[in-house]
Amino acid sequence: MKAIWIIDDDKSIRWVFEKALARTDLNFKTFSSIKDALAAIKDEEPQVIVSDIRMPQGSGLELLQVIKEKYTHIPVIIMTAYSDLESAVAAFQGGAFEYLAKPFDVDQAIEIIQGLLIVPRQLGRLWCFIVEPALPEIRIALHVVSYI
Repeated sequence: MKAIWIIDDDKSIRWVFEKALARTDLNFKTFSSIKDALAAIKDEEPQVIVSDIRMPQGSGLELLQVIKEKYTHIPVIIMTAYSDLESAVAAFQGGAFEYLAKPFDVDQAIEIIQGLLIVPRQLGRLWCFIVEPALPEIRIALHVVSYI
């Protein structure tokens, strides 16, 4: 089974996802930068990507663009702590299907990931969730905006 990729420069977010995904039977890998993930995708494609939207070495929107162009079959979940209308619109225009703002409930995020694994994907549609950077106390709540 292909891995779920978690991409975030925030170590605490990667840790939260690692702990939550370890309780499932899902295979996963973590990356601290988009650059590392884009290098790895040349050799191995993930089932789902979960990525922060704002990181020092690249933006989740740039990742979204690459995935939409080259790997449209891979669902993407992008995370950010800077939830605003402009980034939500940019994400949806870039092919996002969902927008999750931090703080979010990690168990609900895992349920969304698991749902992506069983939902038949439409050709040419990029599945994307956007999530925000972690609060220091690693308390996470879910905010979902759907569009069709």
